[in-house]
Amino acid sequence: MSKKLTVSPSPHVRSRETTTGIMLDVIIALIPALIMSVYYFGLRALLLTGVCVVSAVLSEYVCRKVMKRNNTLGDLSAIVTGLILALNLPSSLPLWMGALGSIIAIVVVKQMFGGIGQNFVNPAMTARIILMVSFPTAMAHWVAPFAGSWSPDAVTAATPMAVLAGVQGGDVSAVADALPSLTGMLFGAHGGSMGEVCSLALIAGGLYLIIRKVISPIIPFCFIGTVAVFMLLAGDFSLEFTAYQLLGGGLMLGAFFMATDYSTSPLNKKGKIIFGIGCGLITSIIRIFGSLPEGVSFSIILMNILVPHIENLTLSKPFGFVKEKKGGKA
Repeated sequence: MSKKLTVSPSPHVRSRETTTGIMLDVIIALIPALIMSVYYFGLRALLLTGVCVVSAVLSEYVCRKVMKRNNTLGDLSAIVTGLILALNLPSSLPLWMGALGSIIAIVVVKQMFGGIGQNFVNPAMTARIILMVSFPTAMAHWVAPFAGSWSPDAVTAATPMAVLAGVQGGDVSAVADALPSLTGMLFGAHGGSMGEVCSLALIAGGLYLIIRKVISPIIPFCFIGTVAVFMLLAGDFSLEFTAYQLLGGGLMLGAFFMATDYSTSPLNKKGKIIFGIGCGLITSIIRIFGSLPEGVSFSIILMNILVPHIENLTLSKPFGFVKEKKGGKA
């Protein structure tokens, strides 16, 4: 009895998971943060999010048409990029700036490098940095919760990170009046970008992605854990100072939703650990010693650039591999 030998190209390990399914899970995980942003900043937050998402989708469609490539809107990645970018912006940002950010993220960072899976830095994070550099005043106009954001004259509030920038030795008592309570930090009753204010919503979304096995917990835990250790040391082991640093800024948003991007993070376990620790160290150094109160965006982009080198250093050796000796006989 003859048996047929089936020969097929790699990959030989197949899965029912699809790009569309993964992106849909990310969208679901971000919904709690979006709901809380609308709760605190009003319908203006929803409008800005809609502009960013629609601009991202249209940019991808037009760009693929111009480049004569297959339409990729069905993978939902453009929607995810627009949504993540919006959650990294202040609710009072002019709508055209949000649209510009989406165009930069999709056209320049994503499509010009080949499309999904081929960009070497996170599109939404890169777009945010470009907007910060180009429009620093608008990008630093933080509206206070429930103050409304339809007008540039809306009540503004300093972010907890800006307040903590002047703290020495982890003693937050000197700025206690300017800081929300830790409960307020957890639920989002403070100024900041739309998606960073409610840490509880971000943690819930991150845990959903981990339970669904969309992301590995290694990078978020190493990222957040490194910041926690660094801030404990920098703050003379003040748990209160450390808690504010963990719940403030874009740490939760960056650790769960941007540092874990498949295209721009390492694939193997050792690489993920190095990547997460590197993000945490850079974020902490910028917060403590830099002129900016926040460092998540820059840390992720810098580590994205180092990913190819991290992969090369942590690549597993094939079974039976013997390193060739230099200067050996042929």
